[in-house]
Amino acid sequence: MQIIEKETAFQLNRPSAVAIGKFDGIHRGHQSLLRHVLEQKERGLQAVVFTFDPSPAVLFSGISLPELTTKKEKRRIFEELGIDVLIEFPLDFTTAAIEPEQFIERVLAGQMKTAYIAAGRDLSFGKKGKGDAALLKKMSAQFGYQTEIIEKVCLEKVEISSSYVREVIKTGDMEKAERLIGEAYSVSGIVAHGKKLGRRLGMPTVNLLPEKEKLLPPYGVYFSEVSFGEQVYKGITNIGCKPTVNDEKQAGVETYLYDFAQDIYGKEITVRLFSFHRPEYKFESVEALKKQMAADIAEGRYYVHRK
Repeated sequence: MQIIEKETAFQLNRPSAVAIGKFDGIHRGHQSLLRHVLEQKERGLQAVVFTFDPSPAVLFSGISLPELTTKKEKRRIFEELGIDVLIEFPLDFTTAAIEPEQFIERVLAGQMKTAYIAAGRDLSFGKKGKGDAALLKKMSAQFGYQTEIIEKVCLEKVEISSSYVREVIKTGDMEKAERLIGEAYSVSGIVAHGKKLGRRLGMPTVNLLPEKEKLLPPYGVYFSEVSFGEQVYKGITNIGCKPTVNDEKQAGVETYLYDFAQDIYGKEITVRLFSFHRPEYKFESVEALKKQMAADIAEGRYYVHRK
């Protein structure tokens, strides 16, 4: 997958099928949009995702909110889906002030050679967000592209959106999050050395520090699985600051893997969270923590067999 970043004067070399958006979470609604774009590859078009970096919400508020998918995670998912080109268009107060008609003529029609656009009804772009799906459709004949308006995907009669997924994640309802996203909510990162307390307790774990912009569910213990390369292992994951054994404020993601005995320090892993088990809390002693960990692991193994 070609990635174009920090560049406004790029030029694509052949006709494109384009999806525009932030794609935070890449939930089932996003996936519907992307499927329409990917289908156009059969016509010989290249599949292109166009995003703004940072998002308009971040630019105008000056506040970076936690994200469902980090930039690195998005890149991996887009590549796995079969996207050919990802454009991370640099957004500042100058590029945000482009009139929407000029954006269509110069960027979409000119630089991107757009032949097809899949757009949601809530799409906005250009100065003051005045550009929308209706304008794309109106100008399509002039610039020779096709616009297809993609209807929202709903779950239980509620439209699936990134903000909806975010609120569900914040409650710890991982089963509902999975129904909204289409797969379990995940956290990716590099396995790092921890304090090796789990190893000393006879329950070795793999540890990763998530990227600071990643949205984490409530602190606590989750039934999970971990993948790296082609390997997948079921496990049980603690998200939090481990208050029984340290006073650190930075949240970590620590996972005990069933039937696992490998050294994977330095490898990139993905932790998928299936179900919330219990909240994180401080134990009276390390022995009390060990006893609870043993109980958690036993319950997690039972969950794994049922899933």
